[in-house]
Amino acid sequence: MKVDENEVPEGLYYTKEHEWVKVESGSCRAGITDYAQKSLHEIVYVDLPNVGNTVTQNVSFGTVESVKAVSELYSPVSGEITERNEKLVDSPELVNQDPYGAGWIVVVKPSRLQDDLKTLMDAKAYADFLGEVIKKK
Repeated sequence: MKVDENEVPEGLYYTKEHEWVKVESGSCRAGITDYAQKSLHEIVYVDLPNVGNTVTQNVSFGTVESVKAVSELYSPVSGEITERNEKLVDSPELVNQDPYGAGWIVVVKPSRLQDDLKTLMDAKAYADFLGEVIKKK
């Protein structure tokens, strides 16, 4: 699905802060959306949390820095960081090149997945939300 020139893949959940999460057999892979990476432009650094850190839904767990700005990363789900994308240390541009694939940021072992998912948007709801965001610009 596309909104303007922004990809919104099906099968993911989204936040109003433009993070995405994919539920994968007991864990959740997360990153920022196509819209977010385009808004930031050229990403030059990703502040990754440590494995073992606990994150809380809608609370900042790191930052993404671009030549334009620094933006907070908000966790789409609560739980424990079990993996971080080490490739982003040397190649933060992967977030720009492939935000839903190679540019993922963390994997979280969720602590209250069903409750967290109820507060997130599916692809259609996010696409509608994004359309409104773009109209306001």
